[in-house]
Amino acid sequence: MPLTIPNPNSADVGLIGLAVMGANFALNMADHGFKVAVYNRTTAVTEAFVAENPASVIGPGGAIVPAADLKDFVKSIKRPRRIMILVKAGPGTDAVIDGLVPLLEAGDCIIDGGNAEWNDTVRREAALKAKGLLFVGSGVSGGEEGARFGPSLMPGGDLAAWELIKPIWTAVAAKVDAKTGKPIMGHARGKPVKAETGIPCTTHIGPGGAGHYVKMVHNGIEYGDMQLICEGYHFMRDVLEMSNSDMSRVFGDWNAGDLDSFLIEITADILRQKDPISGKDFVDVVLDAAGQKGTGKWTINSALDLGVPAPTMAEAVFARAISAMKDERVTASKVLLPPPRHHHDHGQTQRNWTECVRDALYCSKICSYAQGFALMAAASKQNNWNLKLGEIAMIFRGGCIIRARFLQKIFEAYQRNPNLSNLLLDPYFAGVIQQNQHNWRAVVARAAVDGVPVPAFASALSYYDSYRSARLPANLLQSQRDYFGSHTYERVDQPRGKFFHLDWLDPKRPQHNA
Repeated sequence: MPLTIPNPNSADVGLIGLAVMGANFALNMADHGFKVAVYNRTTAVTEAFVAENPASVIGPGGAIVPAADLKDFVKSIKRPRRIMILVKAGPGTDAVIDGLVPLLEAGDCIIDGGNAEWNDTVRREAALKAKGLLFVGSGVSGGEEGARFGPSLMPGGDLAAWELIKPIWTAVAAKVDAKTGKPIMGHARGKPVKAETGIPCTTHIGPGGAGHYVKMVHNGIEYGDMQLICEGYHFMRDVLEMSNSDMSRVFGDWNAGDLDSFLIEITADILRQKDPISGKDFVDVVLDAAGQKGTGKWTINSALDLGVPAPTMAEAVFARAISAMKDERVTASKVLLPPPRHHHDHGQTQRNWTECVRDALYCSKICSYAQGFALMAAASKQNNWNLKLGEIAMIFRGGCIIRARFLQKIFEAYQRNPNLSNLLLDPYFAGVIQQNQHNWRAVVARAAVDGVPVPAFASALSYYDSYRSARLPANLLQSQRDYFGSHTYERVDQPRGKFFHLDWLDPKRPQHNA
């Protein structure tokens, strides 16, 4: 059925891009009582969306206002206009913005909800500000279910833009219990969780590209979380020789404790799933070659630019890269021999080792998040964003992929000390690692002996040991740099910031201030 021309000024908000995320976000807003104008470059997609979502599934007061023409779409939205773009990040976003700008008026606001590179957001905001338009780069996390029933939303931009979108963002975001930080569930089509029943998982992140930067780091942390879980699975599968069903029960048990999280929960579910085609365990018919969309790489690039160590997230990115070398790895496996494997007693020994894996996972997770939050702190200082890390931990507690009980502890850590320089220095996290590091070290050591790669576990442990070391071997490194390149060095018996150089052709000559 052809779309009719919508009435002018009939919609509260507009959305462009009706792929899975856009379609679900539009329905989420409609469920919360907002009239949502929708537009897709391919009109047939808009027509199909309307046909699949009749008014009967939209919440009280809400409605979908479809348009076949971009001009009619813009006219249908009340001023100042709020228009959300959910299209593939990159040139596609710029093309949509270029098409919108001639149709908008001063004070209107464009919101980019894609996985944009944060520097692109800075560029777009500056260009639109010069035209009198507001721009928000908003991270959206939670996948299609989050978009439909409550995502974690990370908006960055001018405060005036935030005030304009705040009523919508706080309504549609995931909600958590004010006391426990646990996500409030029970949402359904037409029956969303209301803001008054919990704390919405959104806040104004900061100016410029801050929102998309935080979403980028969220994804880097997500890479780390997933890799750590996979290494725990790998250790239990290949070292402890556990079945998928046994591992599913272990992950299920962990999900009832400190490791309670969305990713642990779905891992338990995945490991008990049967393949509908072959009848085998589903996880065993999935090829071990992982993909990635780039946000993990962006996170590591930023860490390198800022000089912030983020080895666990970096190893997670590299682990995906080496997994993609499937054919080469198969060839190598026929040439490169593993270490001799020893038969290990199961029963009591296995139960203890699963506890060790749990502790290794939790300690490594602490270090991975410490790296991510340290990176956000450095970017905040570099860009004058004034990021409130406690609030960021708060909005990660529900809706997003890394939602976990653990984030409540991070929120509480920043409540205790808003100027905390590293999560490892918080009494709770320092105590957890002190209590459990023996098991963590045992897993890394046994994995090395048995030839099972645990790059994220091991890098997290090295990060911890490096961070707690008052003296590292960089004194030798600086000596080497001064020797071959006259790069200078500092002395332990002189103030910091005072540099020296040794004449290596005649080292008996007095050293001089460089």
